[in-house]
Amino acid sequence: MKLRFRVLFPLILPLLSRVLAQETPESRTEPWIRDPASYVNAFIGTVNVGHVFPGANLPHGMIKAGLDTDSPGNHAGYDGDPQYNVTGFSQLHDSGTGGSIPLSNFKLWAYASCSSFEKCPSGIVQRKLKRKVLDDGSPDDYASPGYFSTNLTNNIRVELTATRRTALHRYTFPAGTTHPRILVDIANDGQRSATYPQVSIDQLGDGDEESSSYQSGRVRGGAEFAASFGPGRYKAFVCVTFRGEGYELGKPTEFGAYSNNYPVRGARSGEQVYLSSGSEHGALLEFTPSPTSGVTSILARVGVSFISTDQACSTAEEEIPDYDFEKVKSEARAQWNDVLGRVKVGFGDAGQRTTEKQKELVEHFYSSLYRTHIAPADYTGENPHWNSTEPYYDSLYCNWDTYRTLYPLMAMHDPITFSKIVRGMIDIQKHEGWLPECRGATVKHYMQGGSNADPILADFIVKYPPSSSQVSSLGVSASDLYTALLKDAEEQPPNWNLQGREVHVWKELGYIAQSFASVGGANTKWVSRTLEYAFDDFAIAQAAKVLGKNEDVEKYLKRAQNFLHVWNPDVTMPGGPDFVKGMMQPRFADGTWNHTDPRHCSIHDPEKATCFLNAARRDGFYEASPIVYSQYVPQDTAKLIELQGGPEAFIQRLDWIFENDYFDVTNEPSHQMPFMYHYANRPGLSTLRSRKVLEEHFDLTKDGLPGNDDSGAMGSYAAFSLLGMYPLPATRQLLISSPYFPVVEFVNPVYNTTTTFKTSGSGLFVKGVTIDGEAWHSICYVEWDIFEKGSVVVLELGDDDSLGCGEGGLPPSISTGGYA
Repeated sequence: MKLRFRVLFPLILPLLSRVLAQETPESRTEPWIRDPASYVNAFIGTVNVGHVFPGANLPHGMIKAGLDTDSPGNHAGYDGDPQYNVTGFSQLHDSGTGGSIPLSNFKLWAYASCSSFEKCPSGIVQRKLKRKVLDDGSPDDYASPGYFSTNLTNNIRVELTATRRTALHRYTFPAGTTHPRILVDIANDGQRSATYPQVSIDQLGDGDEESSSYQSGRVRGGAEFAASFGPGRYKAFVCVTFRGEGYELGKPTEFGAYSNNYPVRGARSGEQVYLSSGSEHGALLEFTPSPTSGVTSILARVGVSFISTDQACSTAEEEIPDYDFEKVKSEARAQWNDVLGRVKVGFGDAGQRTTEKQKELVEHFYSSLYRTHIAPADYTGENPHWNSTEPYYDSLYCNWDTYRTLYPLMAMHDPITFSKIVRGMIDIQKHEGWLPECRGATVKHYMQGGSNADPILADFIVKYPPSSSQVSSLGVSASDLYTALLKDAEEQPPNWNLQGREVHVWKELGYIAQSFASVGGANTKWVSRTLEYAFDDFAIAQAAKVLGKNEDVEKYLKRAQNFLHVWNPDVTMPGGPDFVKGMMQPRFADGTWNHTDPRHCSIHDPEKATCFLNAARRDGFYEASPIVYSQYVPQDTAKLIELQGGPEAFIQRLDWIFENDYFDVTNEPSHQMPFMYHYANRPGLSTLRSRKVLEEHFDLTKDGLPGNDDSGAMGSYAAFSLLGMYPLPATRQLLISSPYFPVVEFVNPVYNTTTTFKTSGSGLFVKGVTIDGEAWHSICYVEWDIFEKGSVVVLELGDDDSLGCGEGGLPPSISTGGYA
C-alpha cells in the first residue's frame, strides 16, 4: 500500500460552480466535448504498481497491442520508466492486474542494421534496447485511444493500432536502411512459459492461390502458455503478414527460423532448429527497402487466435484486408469516442473549460472512464472449450475487484456491452457448472472473495428487468440468469478455489468455519468469504425480487445477514480508543471464537502479513485487515451502525480508521468507506472524506494510482468520485454527493434516454435535490428510475456540512426494511 499526499484537484474546485450561480440549470445549454478521446491520458498508472496498459486496442477488444519492457513490474508489458529496455511489441495484454505477468504473447521486433542475417540478435536479452528520451526525462512514447507509438534508440519508429482480434504495426526505419528486418517471437510471453512451440514461414509460393493474401511472406505459429493467476495453461496462435507502405514489398529477400539467439537462414519451420519447450523460438525475415524514398515503412498485420493458426490468418484478412493504418486508427478512435461520449461532463460554456484546473478534471475523468473499458475483453469466436453462439468475454481479472463500481458504471452508459458480458458468464456456467469468478486467457484463475459474478448478474437484472420492453433486444434470459445464480448459492463445486462457493458449511453453519475439514479447496479467508457470501446472497435476493420469487427473497435476505455470525462484540483494538469495539473475527465449527489481531494485514500489522493467497498462512481475511472488513456490510449498514454503538460512535470509528491510516485505498473492500457517513445521517462528511481520498491518492501522473488498477476498478472508483457518486451493487440506489462538474449527462442507448445532473447555488455540500422539477425526499441517494426515464436531477449546493439526509432519506438497509 502506498500512502501519498497529492492535491491536483483542491477541495475549492467545486466552488467554480459559483460563476454559474446566476444561471438557472434549466436554461443552461452545454457545449459538450466532441472528442473525449483527446482528453485521455493513457499513461496514468504505468509505473510502480499501477500496471496499466497504454497500448492500442478497441473498447473491450481482445487485441491489446503494446510495448513490452524488461521491468519487474511489466504486468501490462509497458513501464513508463525509461530506464527499462524494450523487448518487443506484443499483441495480448491485461491491464492493472497483480499475480504473475499475464499474456504479452507474440512480440515483434525490427532491426535497421545487423552485420548479417545470422548476426541479428534474436534472443530477448540480446536484442533489447532503450527508447529515446525527451527533454523532460520521459520516454519518447505517445498514446491515445486506439493508437500507440514510440521511437527507439536504434532510430526505428514503431506505431500500433488494432481491431478486435488483429493488430496492425508500422515500422519506419531510419533513412539509408538497406536491410530492414522484422522478427516474430513465438515463445516469449510475460512469464517465459511457452511449451510445445510451433513456427512456420511461407516466403511466397509462385502460383499458390492461397498465397495471394500474403504477397510478402507469412509467419504462422503458436504455443502453450501458463496462466498468470491459476493452475491452468492455454494455447494461443498467431499469423503475421507484411506489406510495404507506399511501395511493393515483394518476397522476403532472406528468412529463417531461430532458436534462442541463433537465426538459421532458410529454415522454414521450427523442426529445422530443434524446437523445444523452454527455449526461444520464432522467425526472422529480411525485406527490400523502399526504392523511391530514403525512409522505409513496413506494415505487419498480426492476427491472433485461441483456436488455430488458420483462424488467426482468416480473422486478420477479414478485419484488416487492406493494411490501411490510418483507417484502422481512425475507426478505433471513433469507437472510443462513441463509448466515452455517453458520459458527458461540462462547466457551462466552452470558454470556462479552458482553465487549467478544469482541463485537469476533464482529463482525469475521461482517463478514468477509458480504463474501465479495457477489460473484460471480447473473445467472442475465440473460445477453444465449446462451440456456442453466445458472446464470450475473458480477462475477468477478477470479479472481486470489479463488481463494486465497474459494472454499476457500465450499467449507466454501456448496457449493451454489459448484457454481452452477462450472457457470456451465463454460457460459462452452462458449460463449466458455475459462474466464472476470475478468468484469463480462457482458463480459470483463483478466486479472491466470494462468487462475485452473483452481484454482477444481479446488478444487470435489477436495472434491466425482463418486464421492460427495451430489454428484450439484449438477449439475456432471465431464467438462465437466475439458474446460474442458484447454482452458485446451492451446489458446491469440486474446487471452490476456482469457482463457486464452499456451500456445504455455509448452509450448515451460516459462516465459513476455521479448520473445518472439507475437501475441495483451501481452508483460508474464513471471515472475508463469510462477508462476501452474505453479500452474494443479498444480490440473489434482489434478483429474486425482480422475478417475483418471494420465498427466495425471504430465504436469501436471511442468509445475507449471516455476517452476524462472525461479529464478535468483545474484540478491542490494541492500544486503541474505547469506541472502537467489536470486530469481524474467525470462528470454529463448534461456535467458539478464534482471535485475529485487528491490525492484521494493515500497515500497522506487527507481523507484516499481506493476506494474499497463501494456504500456509491460513489467513482469515483476504487483502484487507479485520478493521476494514468489519465495515463491509453494504447490504445492512444500518445494522452495522447498531453493532458499533450507534451513529455517533460509528462516525467516530470511521474518522479514527481514516486518521490512523487503516483505510486502504489500494484494495476494494475499503472503497465504500468514504460514503458510509451517509448511513449515519452525515452526508457532508462523506463529501469531505471522498474528496480527500481522491485528491490524496489519484492524479494525472504515471505514478497516479495508489495500487493496481485492477482491470479498471480503480478507474471506475475515481470516475464515480469525480461525479460525486457511489453505487450500491445489485440495487437500484445510487449514493450522491456534490460532483466536481456542474453538469453531467448519461446517455443510455437501451432506454434511449439522457439523464442529466446539474448543480445550482454555491458551496460544497448538497442541501436539496429536485428530480424533474419535483422535490426529492433525500439528499443522500437517488433511485435507478431516473436513468429509465431520462430525468433532470438538480443538486442545490450550500456550505452546511451538518445537514442530514432528510426525513425518510437514509439509504436503505435490510434491517430497516429497505430491501424486503
